[in-house]
Amino acid sequence: MTILQQMITIGLCVVGTMSTRFLPFLIFRENRKTPDFVQYLGKFLPSAVFGMLVVYCLRDVSLLQGNHGLFEFLSILVTGVLHLWKRQMLLSIAGGTICYMILLRFFA
Repeated sequence: MTILQQMITIGLCVVGTMSTRFLPFLIFRENRKTPDFVQYLGKFLPSAVFGMLVVYCLRDVSLLQGNHGLFEFLSILVTGVLHLWKRQMLLSIAGGTICYMILLRFFA
């Protein structure tokens, strides 16, 4: 890429990022009630995205080959237990990921 193309690309990335950050504040003012549809999305979309990530992560797991999905199952179990115990999504995701990486590193 030329310098001009790089500058245009960076500029477009900045405009895209800033518009997604500022647009909600321009559309949903403080003095107006947030629409019910947006509140519904805010309530259920995080769970749907998390479920989609689980499906995406398990798409290539083969129960008939290798470790038969044991590492994945144990990591999901760790994630679930951490989430039920602490109710912290980032801690749960980090704990499950670290568990999976340790299992892969030392037992695969």
